[in-house]
Amino acid sequence: MAKTKYDTEKRSTLSYHRLVEKFFNIFERKSPLKFTTKRSVEAIIFLILFFAFFGLLAWKMTLPKMLNTFMQTAYHLLLETVFYIMAICVLMGAISKLLTEFGVVRLLENLLRPLMKPLYNLPGVAALGAVMTFLSDNPAIISLAKDKNFSRYFKKYQLVSLTNFGTAFGMGLVVIAFMTGKGFGKGALVGVAGAIIGSIISTRLMQRSTLKAYPELDSPVDEETGGDEQQITFKSEGGVFQRFLNSLLDGGKDGVGIGLAIIPGVLCISTIVMMLTFGPSGADGTYEGVAYEGVPVITMLADKINIIFKWLFGFESGALISFPITALGAVGAALGLVPTFIENPDIIINNNAIAVFTAMGMCWSGYLSTHTAMLDSLGYRKLIGKAIGAHTIGGLVAGIAAHWLYVLLAWIF
Repeated sequence: MAKTKYDTEKRSTLSYHRLVEKFFNIFERKSPLKFTTKRSVEAIIFLILFFAFFGLLAWKMTLPKMLNTFMQTAYHLLLETVFYIMAICVLMGAISKLLTEFGVVRLLENLLRPLMKPLYNLPGVAALGAVMTFLSDNPAIISLAKDKNFSRYFKKYQLVSLTNFGTAFGMGLVVIAFMTGKGFGKGALVGVAGAIIGSIISTRLMQRSTLKAYPELDSPVDEETGGDEQQITFKSEGGVFQRFLNSLLDGGKDGVGIGLAIIPGVLCISTIVMMLTFGPSGADGTYEGVAYEGVPVITMLADKINIIFKWLFGFESGALISFPITALGAVGAALGLVPTFIENPDIIINNNAIAVFTAMGMCWSGYLSTHTAMLDSLGYRKLIGKAIGAHTIGGLVAGIAAHWLYVLLAWIF
């Protein structure tokens, strides 16, 4: 039977499809990359959101000015804010190391120990964790929690609540020094009181929700009784002058580490938040492509419901809500917003606002980016959701408490 032109074309088409199918089967077997439907959908959604976000900014600002503002804002934040915060971190790191080396931390721990059980339902040794995170950052509590001489004083549900307890004081010394350096020392001190109230709420809620879901955690971490707390020592070898010099240098080096760690948060998070907080800088409402411009979406939304924020936090300007939003991810990035708030004549910032900033900045202290890693390192990943929920409530309470404490003190004095 003679082959028609149609049969020849059909056979050729089938051969082509088999060849293509065979090629992709070989590629899938040999390629280390596994392209799944889920990953493809995720990539498509990300690209849509990514181009929608920057496309809307470019449509409003024009693409060249948006890109210039993006880079100029990050550059100015690096020079004017990051290095300033890093200098504070170095100085505070040196001071905190001196306090640790010469026994001041141990003295503070002894003074605070009687407050731990009635306020936080934690053993007295937990005061050491509060002091250490206040002088450094959140992860300091985990290094202590993994020390058997420290953890044996705790029950299991108490130990996991240290993530909330320690985070509430993270970078406290740096935050207070920064706010005081900007001329708002009174507000910063009131903010510390608000952060303490928030820490109590967060820690207690975490303990309660943990026990309710996992009652078996109401048991000692270490069945052995006792423990030698004095084995947790910080004293180094050498004479007084050598210890003094080593503490200054080692503490300053630790401060540099903290300062470097905040750079990505400040440059990435703060830049985006600022571009959604501030408007055009031109006198006639036009964009000039300079630093600290943007499309004030956050400000416009906050202004519509600012009566709520004004009653809860005493905020006179909707733009101020950007600080606690940024503090969710990184308190260092949130501090980067403060100088711009102060310099902007359209934003009213006072000691009340600084009190709320300090309370929420200390209490939240970037917990969304640290709670997961902290609980994972303790081996309690299943409690991440409960820890984040409790700390969210604790931070809100801290801000509200700071505002109304400031109002009360202003009324009395």
